[in-house]
Amino acid sequence: MRRVDVITLGCSKNLVDSEFLIRQFEAGGFNVEHDSADPKGEIVVINTCGFIGDAKEESIDTILDFAEAKKDGRIHKLYVMGCLSERYFDQLGKELPEVDKFYGKFDWKGLISDLGSTYRPDLVNERSLTTPGHYAYLKVSEGCNRKCSYCAIPIITGAHTSKPIDELVAETKALATKGVKELQVIAQDLSYYGVDLYKKQMLAPLIEQLSEIEGIEWIRLHYAYPAGFPMDVLDVMAKNPKVCAYMDIALQHISDNMLSAMRRHVSRNDTIKLINEMREKVPDIHLRTTMITGHPGETEEDFKALMDFVATTKFERLGVFPYSHEEDTFAWKNYQDDIPQEVKQERADQIMEIQQEISRELNETKIGQTMKVIIDRQEKDYYVGRSEFDSPEVDPEVLISSGKDLKPGNFYNVKITGAEDYDLYASVE
Repeated sequence: MRRVDVITLGCSKNLVDSEFLIRQFEAGGFNVEHDSADPKGEIVVINTCGFIGDAKEESIDTILDFAEAKKDGRIHKLYVMGCLSERYFDQLGKELPEVDKFYGKFDWKGLISDLGSTYRPDLVNERSLTTPGHYAYLKVSEGCNRKCSYCAIPIITGAHTSKPIDELVAETKALATKGVKELQVIAQDLSYYGVDLYKKQMLAPLIEQLSEIEGIEWIRLHYAYPAGFPMDVLDVMAKNPKVCAYMDIALQHISDNMLSAMRRHVSRNDTIKLINEMREKVPDIHLRTTMITGHPGETEEDFKALMDFVATTKFERLGVFPYSHEEDTFAWKNYQDDIPQEVKQERADQIMEIQQEISRELNETKIGQTMKVIIDRQEKDYYVGRSEFDSPEVDPEVLISSGKDLKPGNFYNVKITGAEDYDLYASVE
């Protein structure tokens, strides 16, 4: 069988694309390896990221590494797809002739055809999981209609396009039959889900239908937008035990000056009101958010407001990105990148120092509690699990002493016995 190595870079939305592609390859008779430590197939396909500077650099470096492997005869064919090639298609083709062909983010059929196979429309809702078998990502929409100053996503992926509910239900049923118990529902903008198809927000009805599928026990929501947030989702979360008390909502800043410059269509007061309502409707909710430091025009006063906001709001999960000046965005066209990179990074580091202390304090309040966890894997003398408040890869983990024989993919009740800045320690009750 011909071997194809698929390399996925970037976010979980890219990973879902790779999983659909891998299923098509396998149906065409290919032997597929994903993110192998030793790619040595006849063919390598790189699914790239092109969101911000660091991601673009990683994608280019990876392409160059495999171009060298092709030159040395270690691989025979090299193809590149995804966000980077969608964004810089013409430029990449000229500068990287070692690549046999570039494809955009959505041109799977062309790639499959060029490899001598045939696209199978009957497999449109099927994919081969690259995650542990008990959880999967479910991408409910593509693209984004927001016009945030700094963001290249709409340039790369186009307008927001929701996937119909019946297709998502069919896809989830197929995942459940494979043993998936936990869904990470993802989109660039969950808040807008359904508006383009149904003329109204439909995230709450969607997750209610997904929760009815046999085998699905946890549903976790990622990447909501604060402006126009669908409040009925919180009612579902409060009442439905399958919907994790967790919301990933990117706020980016709190200063009205910055929120306006970022074109976020939300104010400081709007943001604080939304957070208060979330915590009132779902008292145990864990909020994950991201902030940007060093956006053009960010003053010391703006940054101090951000630090104070993080310190007083005490988000359960938080990440920070130094601003990246991206071609063709509103900021690129209209603002000067006026804050030195070292200042951007220093500010990001300061925010994370505050967050580290908050995380430790919040973790310590959980000592003595009993929590339901799902086991991801075993490492040496302990098991690694997650609570409903922890998404894979990005959030803290629960480390459980291996006094009892636990099975990855199963749920257990554990007692929290210790805490660090980001991880918890536990034993099985």
